[in-house]
Amino acid sequence: MFVDRHDAGRRLGERLRKLPGMEDAVVVGLPRGGVIVAYEVAKALGAPLDVIVVRKLGVPYQPELGFGAIGEGGVRVLNPDVVRLANITRDEMAEVERRERAELERRARRFRGDRKPVDLAGRTVIVVDDGIATGGTARAACQVARAHGASRVVLAVPVGAPETIASMRGDADEVVCLETPEHFYAIGAWYEDFTQASDEDVVECLRRAAEED
Repeated sequence: MFVDRHDAGRRLGERLRKLPGMEDAVVVGLPRGGVIVAYEVAKALGAPLDVIVVRKLGVPYQPELGFGAIGEGGVRVLNPDVVRLANITRDEMAEVERRERAELERRARRFRGDRKPVDLAGRTVIVVDDGIATGGTARAACQVARAHGASRVVLAVPVGAPETIASMRGDADEVVCLETPEHFYAIGAWYEDFTQASDEDVVECLRRAAEED
């Protein structure tokens, strides 16, 4: 059990400090809860912190099925198998992307304000979330980090479903997960305090990290 996200982040940071090649790492957190965990990881590693905002691109008539994902800076990652099987037209794909990109840019501005994103090119990028159940968003974040030029992608979470964690090894160069309970249930079950994180919590963590950098 973790006390809260800060406790989970401190413990995760201690584990990551033992990995080689952490000297030039950048830590990116998935909003919202992942950024709080990532703040503590970045502090433990003495690394810069940023938010990684990704949006899944859902098939128009079956939005829960993703045909790709987008990130900031015009990054787009497609799953050609889903595109082909779902028979999605270029116009349909463009419309979904237009809508999701508007939301992505709104969120990025909300979280980061006028600060520029940290450059990920050629760096070890540690993608952090507060836990992984199905892994869809974390998988997209790893792909987006790689599309931004990351030389190495490390996915780091305090707790995750065992089968999902195993499947993520194809998306990240390394996966660090402190707990993979056999009877997983839900992420929040492994925290004493899993209060929903707010946009303001994310903004505050990023602001503090920028001041401490």
